[in-house]
Amino acid sequence: MELAYYSDYAVRLVNSEEPGRNKDALTSVDAIRDLFGPSTQMARRATDSDVTRFRSVRGRLRAVFEAADGGDETLAVDLLNSLLLEFPVSPQISGHDHRDDDGRPLWHMHLADHPSNATAGYAAIAAMGLAFHLTEHGVDRLGLCEAAPCRNAYLDTSTNRSRRYCSDRCATRANVAAYRARKRLETERSASTGRTAETAQRASATGERRPDAGGR
Repeated sequence: MELAYYSDYAVRLVNSEEPGRNKDALTSVDAIRDLFGPSTQMARRATDSDVTRFRSVRGRLRAVFEAADGGDETLAVDLLNSLLLEFPVSPQISGHDHRDDDGRPLWHMHLADHPSNATAGYAAIAAMGLAFHLTEHGVDRLGLCEAAPCRNAYLDTSTNRSRRYCSDRCATRANVAAYRARKRLETERSASTGRTAETAQRASATGERRPDAGGR
């Protein structure tokens, strides 16, 4: 498993809550185990106590994304460094389940699985993965969806650093909303222009009659 893969752990945890919609999927041990995906060994360690601990780590990871999204690179890095210090990792070279055409191992970096509890294990790999992504691609590659009220976290992997939404669904919804807003504005401007023209016409007609009235 490559280090770049671990950054998705941070995104999955942050997006288990949608503050703008008052939704929180992190309510049970099963929900925690779902976050681990194929890492069943760590998932089996999850207990009821991890629910509260996971929520705490989630808030701290969201703060990293918020700082990055707000353009405060130093704060984003400081917050992430705090997580790295509290939840250290043990990197190892691994070649399991990865073979080349000759059957030789494809060596890659792997984060060893020796945490004291499920939260520590998940937080360690999420923070390390996010740190790897940040240092490799830049702080501005960490974003929060602009399609209100979503605000889900995402990692921008676009070639021109243009990503603004967490998903195609949110991008479509935002584009439709922007289109409707433009049409409303055009309609309002058209109506305002019509009213102005009508007023001008009435004023012109009134002005043409005034000389007659003054000549009598």
